Amino acid sequence: MNAPTIQNVNCGDCPIRHRAVCARCDADELEVLDSIKYYRTYDAGQPITWSGDRMDFVGSVVSGIATLTQTMEDGRTQMVGLLLPSDFVGRPGRDTAAYNVVATSTVVMCCFRKKPFEEMMAHTPHVAHRLLEMTLDELDAAREWMLVLGRKTAREKIASLLSILARRDASLQLHKDSNRRVFDLPLTREAMADYLGLTLETVSRQVSALRKDGVIELEGKRHVTVPDMGRLMEEAGDDSDGGCLI
Repeated sequence: MNAPTIQNVNCGDCPIRHRAVCARCDADELEVLDSIKYYRTYDAGQPITWSGDRMDFVGSVVSGIATLTQTMEDGRTQMVGLLLPSDFVGRPGRDTAAYNVVATSTVVMCCFRKKPFEEMMAHTPHVAHRLLEMTLDELDAAREWMLVLGRKTAREKIASLLSILARRDASLQLHKDSNRRVFDLPLTREAMADYLGLTLETVSRQVSALRKDGVIELEGKRHVTVPDMGRLMEEAGDDSDGGCLI
């Protein structure tokens, strides 16, 4: 397993700045954050943290995707969430990790040393407020995903996941007007099956069906074009206005 490597990313050039915990920071506050931050890169399959481990950092996913999983005493593992760019890792005030966090693709993280970050939160209310907003968004996403897993058909589950990824990519790219979406799928078919509670064969069959019906276009296995987001949302069984942005 390769050790994480350091990356140099200027805050002004950060692709997630407008969605991250530092979105409302002014220049002076960014200087404070810059003094306590560092970047780490994790290879696909590499753990970022294990449940119960002591965490001496918090931070945001800059690029890539990671999974949140929980493991039962008998070894069974359940994927309980995805971490996408701009999502926050760790909880101020909590010493240990609540979940296993594992990189699914190459992940670059902007990490903050935990104690100085907690001190900054105490003196910078809008950082704490932004983190609260992100936590509430995460709660909404978890509730939405309960519906996906509990009530939707296999086709609706696939369409829901694709719509979530398409909407997040659009928000990061600041593309809000076009009904057409183009993005790279960050998950393998196996990871999609694991997350959705489906078999690999079912995932492959449903993705092929959505492509055949013109709901999506595929270039290779990962490059996805959604000609009409409204139609994809209908296939997901959701409102065509886009619903909750995860």
